[in-house]
Amino acid sequence: MRILIAGIIGGVLMFFWGAIAHMFLGLGDIGMHYGNNGANLLAGLQQDAPGATAGIYMLPSPPEAQMMDEAALKKFQAEFAGKPSALVIYSPTGNAANIDMGPNLGKQFATDTVAAFLLAFVLSMVSGFGRRLTVAVVAGTFAWLAVQIPLWNWYAFPLDYSLGIGVKLIVGWLIAGAGSAWWLGRAERQG
Repeated sequence: MRILIAGIIGGVLMFFWGAIAHMFLGLGDIGMHYGNNGANLLAGLQQDAPGATAGIYMLPSPPEAQMMDEAALKKFQAEFAGKPSALVIYSPTGNAANIDMGPNLGKQFATDTVAAFLLAFVLSMVSGFGRRLTVAVVAGTFAWLAVQIPLWNWYAFPLDYSLGIGVKLIVGWLIAGAGSAWWLGRAERQG
């Protein structure tokens, strides 16, 4: 029961930290830019990839059939070297979060709480508040290095965006870990 409560405390803290980091500190938006309305870009994508399904599109990219053709890839690389590129997350039915954030906030809270529960489980195996905080910071750093840095490396996510996400994750899991560590220590002292 103490791990469950520690996880809930951590999940609540992480959720509220995420809101502060996005709404007041702008850490989730660093490096993001917004166009006028994107109609021209979307029309171009629909023209370039008719019948496109939901997914991530790398632009430009060689046709999928040429991905293993060494000569075609060399030709593609020569043609597009030094030219603009984009990574587009495409949804032909729209993004409901642009209209109603409620369901996404619920999912965010749920995933923050599940992740905090897992962290609380790990923290319960360590004794001492300081050690638990260290583990929480390591967990946040691990999450950043394992997920966000490969996106920067392979898919050209902006460095400032990736660093902002790093701050958000490391500080967030420090805060969530502190709440969980406090509860775990309190529960241990009481018995």
